[in-house]
Amino acid sequence: MNSSTDFWPPCGFHSLVRDARGWLVPTETYFRWILARPELALVPESCAAEVALHQSLATSPLRPVAPQELVALADDDARENYAVFLRFCDALQSAGTLEACYLQLMRGGAINIPAVFIDAMVQAMLRKLLNDCNDAVEARAAEMLFRPQRVTLRDGQMLAGDRATLDMLNETAGLGDVGRLLLESGALQPHVELQVLGADNAAAYWQESGRYRFLLDLTHELTQDLSHGLTFKMTRARSGLKALARVLERWVQHFLGVQVRIEPVHQVTDSAWRWHVGLDVESTAILNDLYQDHPVDADRMARLVSLFTLNFANPAEMRADVAGKPVYLGLATNAEGVVRIKPQNLLLNLPLASPS
Repeated sequence: MNSSTDFWPPCGFHSLVRDARGWLVPTETYFRWILARPELALVPESCAAEVALHQSLATSPLRPVAPQELVALADDDARENYAVFLRFCDALQSAGTLEACYLQLMRGGAINIPAVFIDAMVQAMLRKLLNDCNDAVEARAAEMLFRPQRVTLRDGQMLAGDRATLDMLNETAGLGDVGRLLLESGALQPHVELQVLGADNAAAYWQESGRYRFLLDLTHELTQDLSHGLTFKMTRARSGLKALARVLERWVQHFLGVQVRIEPVHQVTDSAWRWHVGLDVESTAILNDLYQDHPVDADRMARLVSLFTLNFANPAEMRADVAGKPVYLGLATNAEGVVRIKPQNLLLNLPLASPS
């Protein structure tokens, strides 16, 4: 990536500063960016009290807001949205950095911040981790950590597309309300054709990254049949699975300070595996059932997009009872073909040695 090229421009990254550890500290500009999000934007129906509150916070986003200022808002949804905004701001200020706030929320169990704000934090943190990235496939793979994906098979390829983008195109053909009306009337047939990201169009990704319009190839490639009924599969050098693995390595290093190596694999080869982590709800349930020798039907198994092995560079950083053993990771779609990665799983569930 050229140093003058930006990507994910709407994520608020440039209104954050770094502390001595390299973690991201929110500024007043960042809180103004949150206030400008669609969830909090003024609409023609906004009452005078909401307009006054919004304008006041745009000037001084960290000023105290009295309870009666929220009570004065005529719209119940607006009242709740501003309460959420203030709660999020308080959590960020109290934690001091996005990373500390994220960890506190995930480790606390009861999350009282909507997913849209948590995803915004994840995107900004990944933007920092990928600031020196020159691999468009890796940047596209990172989108999977904060935007749900629809995974489909097409001509033998397993492709991930941004769910919101695909749904919008299917509903409007990319033509907004006019397209929606034409589709509903039958005058226009839905046709969604997004490009699969590769070497030939990688340069375009950096210019269009904020539109989430590229498909990511998550296909495994069969390379060799081995003896004893085993199959060996690997991925291409430009594989989305390998790119996702590199992103997850950065994620673990940044938060936990441990170096790991993650590789996509086709199957669990250790009949007595010791540890696993699902990257999403579905794969967590599948791996738990397999580990406990519970039956998993073919439909559920077919939802597995990939398995990965995670190995610690320093086994001494693992729990003694599993030191040196690989950790198996799973990635799967739900019944609707959607994968929703929970990046916190890697931070909460790895077998780390207890601090001495």
